[in-house]
Amino acid sequence: MKRTVLFICQHNAGRSQLGAALLEHLGGERFTAISAGLAPASEVNPAIAATVAELGIDISGRVPRAVTTDDLEYADAVVLMKSGLDLPSTPRGEVFEWSFPNPESWDADAVRPLREAVAQRIRAELLAD
Repeated sequence: MKRTVLFICQHNAGRSQLGAALLEHLGGERFTAISAGLAPASEVNPAIAATVAELGIDISGRVPRAVTTDDLEYADAVVLMKSGLDLPSTPRGEVFEWSFPNPESWDADAVRPLREAVAQRIRAELLAD
C-alpha cells in the first residue's frame, strides 16, 4: 500500500516542494508525496525548480498552497521542513521534524547542497525500511 507523505514549510515554495519532488523521484511508486505551507508564496522558488530539473524532475508548474486539516488527517507521515511550525491541527500520521534553512533568496549553486541534504534525510528516514 502506498504511503502518503506530506511535506510542510512556511511558504510551500522551497523546502517542502523540494522534499516532495525528491521523495517522488527516490521513492517511486511506494509513496504519494504532497506539499503545503502555512503562508503560501505566489510561486515555487526558481532555484529549487532548477536544481530538481537537473535530476529530470519538473516542478515548474506547481503552485504553492496552504496546508489544511484534511491534509494532516490524510497523511501517513508529515515532514516539517522547519522545526516549531504551528500547524492548524494535530497530524494523524508519524511526524518528522527536520530543520533546513530557508532557501528563499538562494541561487541554484547554494541550493544544490540543500537538495543533497534533503535527499540524504529522505533515504535515511523515509526509505530505510
